[in-house]
Amino acid sequence: MAAALVVGLVVGGGAVGAAWALDGDDGSPGAADDARAACRALDGFEEADYTKDGPAGEIAMNRFAAAIVLSASAAAADTEHKPLAEALREAQNQHARTFDLADPKVHKPLTTARDICADL
Repeated sequence: MAAALVVGLVVGGGAVGAAWALDGDDGSPGAADDARAACRALDGFEEADYTKDGPAGEIAMNRFAAAIVLSASAAAADTEHKPLAEALREAQNQHARTFDLADPKVHKPLTTARDICADL
């Protein structure tokens, strides 16, 4: 399961980079754009699908990874977005320890991140 998480993060990060490269913009999205993109990825993240085999599991894994990576990018560019990145990083760290998205130690920071996204 840990290997699947690492693969998901790498693939998700690569997908984000490819999306930026193919976007056609000037290649430098702003922090607010990254934060909104992280929130869109998180909004599409179905926790129940995370452990499923096949496309549903891959989609969930990549959306979780994309939300983490994009929020980190937003926070690096503007500290206003640091709470979102910290909440998602905490969810990721706790998930790496428990391998259970329903665990309160994982669920609480995910809820915090979703609350932050609701205010963007």
